[in-house]
Amino acid sequence: MSSPANPDLLLPERALRIQSAFERDVEKGSIPGAVALIARRGQLAYLEAFGYRDREKGLAMEVDSIFRIASMTKPMVSVAVMMLVEQGLVRLVNPVSTYLPTLKDLQVGVESIDAKGTSVLRLEAAKREISVQDLLRHTSGITYGHFGDSLVKQAYRAVDPADRHQTSAQFIAKLAALPLQYQPGSTWDYGMSTDVLGCLVEAVSGLALDQFIAERITQPLGMKDTGFVVPKDQAHRIAEALVDPATGERPPMARELTIQPNFLSGGGGMVSTAPDYLRFAQMLINGGELDGVRLLARKTVELMSCDHLPPGIAVAATARAQFEESAPLPEFGQGFGLGFCVRNEPGCNPVPGSVGEFYWSGVFGSYFWIDPAEQLVAVLMLCAPELRRHYRALMRNLTYQALAD
Repeated sequence: MSSPANPDLLLPERALRIQSAFERDVEKGSIPGAVALIARRGQLAYLEAFGYRDREKGLAMEVDSIFRIASMTKPMVSVAVMMLVEQGLVRLVNPVSTYLPTLKDLQVGVESIDAKGTSVLRLEAAKREISVQDLLRHTSGITYGHFGDSLVKQAYRAVDPADRHQTSAQFIAKLAALPLQYQPGSTWDYGMSTDVLGCLVEAVSGLALDQFIAERITQPLGMKDTGFVVPKDQAHRIAEALVDPATGERPPMARELTIQPNFLSGGGGMVSTAPDYLRFAQMLINGGELDGVRLLARKTVELMSCDHLPPGIAVAATARAQFEESAPLPEFGQGFGLGFCVRNEPGCNPVPGSVGEFYWSGVFGSYFWIDPAEQLVAVLMLCAPELRRHYRALMRNLTYQALAD
């Protein structure tokens, strides 16, 4: 089941280019399938499913197929934090140790070369504590171990802070024992900051992260297929990546989705569908409300979707390489808000969009953006990790070229 282009919102003959592009790539075997969704002015403008949710089994993609959304979990957890801010339970300027005391007195790893030419790591005290705002905008100094090969990142990999079998307390204890990659506030570096925020939500609310998100976000918004686990009787709806013909295996997908993980990753643990994620994004473009349900105040959404990076802040080289035009770089006219990348300047960026837009993506291929100037929300659900950058740009180009006005 799909929805053809709404001629009042998209030009039908140009919207056909979306179908042609994705069907061509499915036929070539570049991707197993995809779901593309566009909404404008609060109306569904386009919704189509292409290809297969499991090509090897011959199972067709459906518009409500379930995808691993990876880092598109981060905006949802950021909204959860801001709900607590609105309740007066969290302050953005407060040190994270106010809520998670184990994360007090952290140290920073400084790498140098000794007389024998060997890289060595020394520790120095953090010049200030990590704030909640740092976690939301990725200026905490907390990193990911799998992007780059610094000594700090090697230390991360040695203890596996993303272990799904651990408890939240064990995760925080691991981070407390690891050095920061950068001084807090000095550098934008993509990392496990939002996983820490998930633990903060648990500590402040007294609820497990999945329970908080279900009770406060997904259930009120009617997002029935969004969460941290897929019921076993719905497992047939999960979209899978292509099998590598050289190995006969699919790329690693982190975990079995029908098994509840012990550690609920606020940075990347959720699943969703394109229609579900549209409801979340539409709530944001509406200023925090959808269908009579208000999650956030309009001014809170405005705060989240503006640039929070200090002028001249460094962007980690590993982040530049990972995100390319999606990185919060001044040369691309972009910064980072509280949970999203944001566009600040016209021009500069090699993909179309508008000043004031905000967005994020997932490592497996999912992508969304919100363009208030065009009253537009777009969601792409895809399971093709190695091609994710290509399809982010493709979806943008195909969407904007089809706008009716």
